[in-house]
Amino acid sequence: MALHFEPAEFDRRRDALLAAMQERRLDAMLLFQQESMYWLTGYDTFGFCFFQSLVLKADGQMALLTRSADLRQARHTSTIADIRVWKDSAGANPAVDLRTLAAELGLAGCTIGVEYESYGLVASNGFKLQAAFEGFAPLVDASDIVTRLRAVKSPAELAYVREAGRLADLADEAALARIRAGADEGEILAAQHAAIFSAGGDYPGNEFIIGSGRDALLCRYKAGRRRLDATDQITLEFAGVFRHYHAAIMRTAVVGEPRPQHLAYHQAAREALLACEAEMKPGRTAGDIFAAHARVFAEQGMSEHRLNACGYSLGAKFTPSWMDWPMFYEGNPWVIEPGMVLFAHMILMDSESGTAMCLGRTSIVSEHGAEPVTLPSLELAVR
Repeated sequence: MALHFEPAEFDRRRDALLAAMQERRLDAMLLFQQESMYWLTGYDTFGFCFFQSLVLKADGQMALLTRSADLRQARHTSTIADIRVWKDSAGANPAVDLRTLAAELGLAGCTIGVEYESYGLVASNGFKLQAAFEGFAPLVDASDIVTRLRAVKSPAELAYVREAGRLADLADEAALARIRAGADEGEILAAQHAAIFSAGGDYPGNEFIIGSGRDALLCRYKAGRRRLDATDQITLEFAGVFRHYHAAIMRTAVVGEPRPQHLAYHQAAREALLACEAEMKPGRTAGDIFAAHARVFAEQGMSEHRLNACGYSLGAKFTPSWMDWPMFYEGNPWVIEPGMVLFAHMILMDSESGTAMCLGRTSIVSEHGAEPVTLPSLELAVR
């Protein structure tokens, strides 16, 4: 099998999940998040775009219901021994197949937790699931259980995060080497991906962000490429990825002479980022991190240019997004713990002057605070 962790690591995760289920008085769980399946068993696929579910009973018994296309994938990449296949056909309803599997596992009348908050369980299939289990067993929302367990990484996971950080820095170096007047955005993107893939990395959970000129103010990917002008700005957000574990970087680089706003905004972004990282210590909250970000920009008179969130957790994520919980926004009470991996991004978008300035990096939380694993230098990149 192509497992990325030792069996003892999977045993530890299973035991932690079973203990959490016992606290919630759940007899079983229906896992739909691909991240949960990967974390619990190593199962590695993008087949979650179709209906599939991993059943975990309170006694540790597991069974996967998936499509025929993922049968061998599950055998090859996971610890799952019991793999069932629902058949693609006109009128197929895999939710009924899942209820049949649950009946075989003795779950009639049991309390079953469901990961409703999942890209792998679209609303239409969620309705079918509820209809199929009506009168069979009560379903309760348990979307947060594995998400919270995954938020704190083990030493084995943190080794992959550090490798992802190394790959991110390689991609950063490759991009900066190509940013110049006349450079094509496509060449910059290609260099970033080549740096990651050639060094053993993986696909990211979402597209890399790249935008120059006025598009540097966008914090989303968009189709289309342009060449950089003699005086320009370019915003990049990307991640090194290893075994699906992400470590991200965000920066705005300047081509030619920086505007006064570039210099002022970069100084403020750097100060805000360091203030956020100072809050990344055990016992503080995700809301405290956001408050540090908001305070610095308010002191600089830049509040109108910032966003209403300034980062999030990172880990082993699948498409369509590498963002994980918790997110840094006002009042978020999620408590920071050692072993968490946090990405803070300071984003200033001045639409009136057309000026962008972004700065962000990834840190591991230790007992003593934040340990940055990407972007060792926070200086403004001028090319």
